[in-house]
Amino acid sequence: MGTKNLSIKYHLMAVITVIIWGTTFISTKILINNGLSPVEIFFYRFLMAYLCIWFFTPKTLLSKSKKDEFLFVLLGLCGGSLYFVAENMALGITLASNVSLIICTAPLLTAFLSFIVYRKKEKPTKNLIYGSLLALVGVTLVIFNGSFVLQLNPLGDFLTVLAALSWAFYGLILRKMENNYPTLFITRKVFFYGIVTLLPIMYFQPIHFNKDILFRPSVILNLSFLGFIASMLCFFMWNTAVKKLGVVRTSNYIYVVPLVTLLTSSLVLEEQITKIAILGSICILLGVYMAERGINLQFIKNITQKRI
Repeated sequence: MGTKNLSIKYHLMAVITVIIWGTTFISTKILINNGLSPVEIFFYRFLMAYLCIWFFTPKTLLSKSKKDEFLFVLLGLCGGSLYFVAENMALGITLASNVSLIICTAPLLTAFLSFIVYRKKEKPTKNLIYGSLLALVGVTLVIFNGSFVLQLNPLGDFLTVLAALSWAFYGLILRKMENNYPTLFITRKVFFYGIVTLLPIMYFQPIHFNKDILFRPSVILNLSFLGFIASMLCFFMWNTAVKKLGVVRTSNYIYVVPLVTLLTSSLVLEEQITKIAILGSICILLGVYMAERGINLQFIKNITQKRI
């Protein structure tokens, strides 16, 4: 019973994280309207998260080996600068619906890469495959919300695929590191190297420290939300969920992000929710349930085989 309650706790962490991430577009949009660039928004939110999390983590600076330190660099790149910059650049080039749809292939990419890397230990189940595909269909219906508009843009769509792949690799590298270091230490490293790997991009898109903009109440409020809640708290909860539930199981909750965005848009921006979007929402929830059930069955099968 205790183990089941703990499992529910980590599922809740993943759900709360994707709910918060599903609302971040509003804060990002407000900050952009106030004159901040996507690179500046990422820099400030990760800097705030790093400074805050520093007070809660051991003051150990380096990892146990040069190899591990390099993997932390990759974590900061894949889960930080590369992911956010590629996604934000794509939003400026192609349709937001294209970006939302392609980004939601991250769970499928994570599962595919995980099965390639750990093919001797893990095999995809039918429930996982069908559940993921059903959730992806639901995502498509929710994103287009009854108005199907899809315009291919090679550069924008490529950047979005790059972002989705980046997040998938983040999960795989995180899985490799999770048993060797505390989650707080890993999360702090992600923020640090996310900022460090952003420096080459800042050469071409420099940060402009404008006090008139940064000290506006709405900018302070939204940057604080992105930095302390959506970054520091959510990355810690997400990394914890990946550690306890596994990268494939946790990644399936990403399918819920467009559903949260849809509901938030309806409440805040008063956008209409169509019957198609409601159908898509049902598909997402059923798909995530099927995928989760498939992973559970595979987990039980693996445990049984080990005991035999």
